[in-house]
Amino acid sequence: MRRVGSPNASVIADTVALNEAVEVDFDATGRILEGISTTAVVQTPAPLARMVNMTTSNEQLVEALRPVEDPELHRSIVDLGMLKRAELRDDGTADILVALTIAGCPLRNEIQQRVNGAVSTLPGVTGVALEFTVMTDEERAALREVLHGSPAGTAGQQQAHGHAEGRAIPFSEPGSTTRPLLISSGKGGVGKSSVTTNLAVALARLGHTVGVVDADIYGFSIPRMLGTDRQPTVVDEMILPPERWGVRCISMGYFVPDGEAVIWRGPMLHKALEQFLTDVFWDAPDFLLVDMPPGTGDIALSLSQYLPRGEVYVVTTPQPAAQKVARLSAAMAEKVNLPVRGVIENMSWFTGDDGTRYELFGAGGGQELSEELEVPLLGQLPLVPALREGGDDGQPITAVDGDSEAAQAFMAIAERIAVDLRPRKVFSPELRIVD
Repeated sequence: MRRVGSPNASVIADTVALNEAVEVDFDATGRILEGISTTAVVQTPAPLARMVNMTTSNEQLVEALRPVEDPELHRSIVDLGMLKRAELRDDGTADILVALTIAGCPLRNEIQQRVNGAVSTLPGVTGVALEFTVMTDEERAALREVLHGSPAGTAGQQQAHGHAEGRAIPFSEPGSTTRPLLISSGKGGVGKSSVTTNLAVALARLGHTVGVVDADIYGFSIPRMLGTDRQPTVVDEMILPPERWGVRCISMGYFVPDGEAVIWRGPMLHKALEQFLTDVFWDAPDFLLVDMPPGTGDIALSLSQYLPRGEVYVVTTPQPAAQKVARLSAAMAEKVNLPVRGVIENMSWFTGDDGTRYELFGAGGGQELSEELEVPLLGQLPLVPALREGGDDGQPITAVDGDSEAAQAFMAIAERIAVDLRPRKVFSPELRIVD
């Protein structure tokens, strides 16, 4: 037996079938009023059933289910082998069996809704009988190998006891299409985590796939700011990160009991970050944002080694004290050969009820730092209570109030990073000049 489920819970996964039938009510238009769970038998209202003049084959039923994706893996349940049965009974009921990746799958209801929506309107389908089972250990191992590499691999690139070799960090591979963005400040208190959160949401709103690594091991805050309300799922030691607002996230906060401090030395921090990058199924996102910890210590050094293609974006506030410390973060990036691509100034002004802007922390620090580093000032963010409140409540202002001044500023910064600062490839080993 293999341990599956969230990192904080052990669930012995046996193949089971859950057989609770529920009744479903419809309104006058035939829409379902009551949700269903586990095994569901949904009958199409008689007036609609009588209007059906065509029938659907079993093959068409499978094809209708092919666009249905597992919400965590973002792959078709057909292609993943999760669809175990799809047959149309003589009475028009679609008989469907889906194997969940783990027992107690947190997004089972979402899969159920997607399956029902995909087949309930097909010609000749008068109802949907949906049943769930659970993948076997062998099926999970095969799934993990297809998506994430050999289960025999261990986190990191070094050989380890009991394993032939470790797995490479995918974002350091030459063929990786992911842009790692290291959001750095050099000091705490400048709003770096809220900038990371809202910038990630802004990039997702632009249509990009986005992941966030909360590398502030001692002061993790990204899960709360994103409002992720569930633990990561573990499938055969492959970690599926929670997703919220179109952003996937991994953080030490998922692995430490609430209120407990992380008291680790450098080697343990190094290994934890390595696992965040190798054991998590990121699925090659367009952007991987890293919320860097304050300072220029072990974590920053490790990440520079793990993500040699990383781009550093420095967050500062307008006052000289923050600017001078942020300069140290840029200096470290230069020493480890990571390019500083831009400066973001936070808490630039506060707008009063009378419309007057008050520069509470001074002015010009971000512009001065950008000129000194010879990189662009990507944007200035206002000091607004809603930005702080959104971070506390898991409601990022960029997600819930897109028309606000702060959200528009984040969107503009995201657009510049995604378009204006995208790397220009100038060399390809596949291209050769023929004499």
